[in-house]
Amino acid sequence: MIEREEINFERSVIVGIINRDQDEAKLNEYLDELEFLTITAGGEVHKRFSQKLDQPNAKTFLGTGKMEEIKSYIVEHDIHTVIFDDELSPGQQKNITRILDCKVLDRTNLILDIFAQRAQTSYARTQVELAQFQYLLPRLSGMWTHLERQRGGIGMRGPGETEIETDRRIVRDRITLLREKLKVIDKQMASQRSNRGAMVRVALVGYTNVGKSTLMNAIGKSEVFVENKLFATLDTTVRKIVIGNLPFLLSDTVGFIRKLPTQLVESFKSTLDEVREADLLLHVVDISHHDFEDHIASVNDILKDIKSDDKPTIMVFNKIDAYHPEVIAEDDLMTERTSRHYSIEEWKKTWMNKVGVDNAIFISATNKENFEEFRKKVYETVRQIHITRFPYNNFLYPDFDHLIENEEDKI
Repeated sequence: MIEREEINFERSVIVGIINRDQDEAKLNEYLDELEFLTITAGGEVHKRFSQKLDQPNAKTFLGTGKMEEIKSYIVEHDIHTVIFDDELSPGQQKNITRILDCKVLDRTNLILDIFAQRAQTSYARTQVELAQFQYLLPRLSGMWTHLERQRGGIGMRGPGETEIETDRRIVRDRITLLREKLKVIDKQMASQRSNRGAMVRVALVGYTNVGKSTLMNAIGKSEVFVENKLFATLDTTVRKIVIGNLPFLLSDTVGFIRKLPTQLVESFKSTLDEVREADLLLHVVDISHHDFEDHIASVNDILKDIKSDDKPTIMVFNKIDAYHPEVIAEDDLMTERTSRHYSIEEWKKTWMNKVGVDNAIFISATNKENFEEFRKKVYETVRQIHITRFPYNNFLYPDFDHLIENEEDKI
């Protein structure tokens, strides 16, 4: 009889603070996301801790009393890992680890670990490894274990040099090597992009887990990996798509997230180049997520950072099949009506109306709801870009309605 293998999830607690920048409601939203990140990484969240602070303690992030409370819980419930929602300084991480006597991670470290799990290709693994080493370098003094030596020990250590200094030099050498390796790959990727010809380039962008890969599969009938976990897709996938008789290139890029580690933005430069060089962005939004407006703002901030916020953009509000507004009972006179109670039709009359009917679409990529309208919008936008670039052959691509009327394309 074959015994069934048990999955051992790492017992964890998560920690955040309430301050002037985030109230209790906002902190709960961030901790919801941090819990999802923890589950994605293979952890199991047993409790949340929070403290109201004007600013984090410079040495231990939290106050003494809260640290004692967390330590007591760790001992009583056999907790293996404590995860903080904000990035800890090297000094804070060292001090907290000493006090709690268990593994201590921050949001950045957790995201890097998920990226390391998800990286499939040599290119993605190199990008993630570089980001990990950049994060690790200032924190080496707090590590109890040391890196595996990549070179011989005899004659390699200078007189009086400590073990930690040797580790630092190994890490710096590794960072230099990885950067050189990425430069070579980036040149190869740039050459591949330049060889794609004159076709219009379209890039899917959006927060992580909003359905970009599902949408790409639906448009291009390709088999891009899809999973209901954060950062299911790391490697950029590029497909030639034909709608009607109009060909264009569509790329599925890595999902963005709040507090995205700066190390990842730097190391994923070539992946983000797909966005920088795109002619059109399809900004995919999970409208069923209660915090989707903040997700939009986070994506727009990253687009601004990589100087891509001025590109033509279609807002694609996805997962309308999963959107369920909160309902207020008729006899409830106390509950204030907020945006959480809006129907999709009511949302369309808010700031979304300013986006313009030509730049927003509401769909379900899974059920292909409103998919014909979506394809028409993409076709017409790509067609206009193509005609602007190549005015001499605009007769090749009639408008979408004319295409359907003449039965040149049945979708």
